[in-house]
Amino acid sequence: MPPKGGKADKNAAAASAQASAKASKGAKKKKWSKGKVKEKANNLVVFDEESYDKLYKEAAKYKLVTVSVLSERLRINGSLARVAIRELAAKDQIRCISSHASQAIYTRGSNVAAAE
Repeated sequence: MPPKGGKADKNAAAASAQASAKASKGAKKKKWSKGKVKEKANNLVVFDEESYDKLYKEAAKYKLVTVSVLSERLRINGSLARVAIRELAAKDQIRCISSHASQAIYTRGSNVAAAE
């Protein structure tokens, strides 16, 4: 039987392990990712003829009408959507379900539901 390895073999193995760890650690440095960038929405600030007509034809038939829904579907600005909701509510095209400081929820008006 050959003699058992002493401290020299253990030290050599540990030294080679540290050397390989340092080499791999120093070889490549972590680079920061650029991150995800959301595409900028190009929403209207003022109604054009097409979107104004679409507001009266389609928005009055939506089951749920909020600022975010109008902004998303009609591609209009949030402040323009708030004005549009006030105008539709004044003409009884939509009716208020819940109104809060930050969110107002509307649904189809009674005259639109009767017409269908």
